[in-house]
Amino acid sequence: MILTADYHTHTVFSHGKGTILDNAIAASEKGLKEIGITDHGFAHPVFGLTAKKLPVMRRLCDEASAGTGVKVLLGIESNIIGTGGLTDLMPDRYEYFDIFLAGLHKLVKYKFGSMFSLGLPNLMFSTFKAKSVPKSLIKTNTKTVINVIKNNPVDVITHLNFCSYCDAEEVAKVAADYGTYIELNSKKVHLSDEDLYRVVRTGVNFVIDSDAHTPDRVGDFKLVAETLERVEVPEERIHNVNGRFPTFRFREFKEKNL
Repeated sequence: MILTADYHTHTVFSHGKGTILDNAIAASEKGLKEIGITDHGFAHPVFGLTAKKLPVMRRLCDEASAGTGVKVLLGIESNIIGTGGLTDLMPDRYEYFDIFLAGLHKLVKYKFGSMFSLGLPNLMFSTFKAKSVPKSLIKTNTKTVINVIKNNPVDVITHLNFCSYCDAEEVAKVAADYGTYIELNSKKVHLSDEDLYRVVRTGVNFVIDSDAHTPDRVGDFKLVAETLERVEVPEERIHNVNGRFPTFRFREFKEKNL
C-alpha cells in the first residue's frame, strides 16, 4: 500500500516545527501527490489560526505547489466547540480553504454552555479508559460529532475517540451517509481494534493521515500500517492510497454555493 496524499499536517502557523514549504518538500521526497496544511482552528487559545494569517498562508501554499509539484491544499483542523455541531470555521472564512477537517480537542474555547457539557467533562475524563467514561458523556460526544457532520461540509473527522470518547460506530454510520471520511491517524492510537472493526462494518470510507507536526513525519503511516495488520480494512475504502484521491464534500459545497 502506497500513500498518495497526506491531508493532516501542521506547520509553524500553529504548533508545528516546519514551514509550509518544508512540508511540501517532505511530501515531494516521499512521493506524495497532495498534502494538506491543516493547522489548528481559531478557538485554540495558544496555537490557533488568526484571520490575518490566512492570506499569507494561501500565498505560501500556492508558491509551495508551484515550487515542488505537489498540490498543496490549505486546510484547517477545526475545533468542535458546541454540542449543536458548531465548529470554529465559520462560513465567512470558507473562501480561504480547500479542505475542512474537524475534531474534538480538550483545550479550546467552547461555546459557554458547551464548556460545561462537553469541554470540562472531556478534559476531566481524557486520561480514563473508555469503559470508565460516563455513558452520558459518550452520548453527548456522539451527538455532537454527528451534528458536526450533518451541519457542516466536513471532509474528515480527525482522530475519532482520542481523549473524547464517542460511539464510533454511530458516528461512522452518519459519516458514510454524508460523505465524510473517518481518519486513520498515524500519530496517536485513537480507535481500539474492536471499535475500528465496528466502524469498518458501517461502510464508511477512510483516509490515512500522519498528523505530522514536523516535516520528517509527513507521509508517515507506520502506526496505521501496524493497525491494519490486526484489523482488516479493504484497501478500496481507503481513498488516499495507491494512486486514489478522495472526493471531498467541502470542495463540492464551495462549487455549488460560493
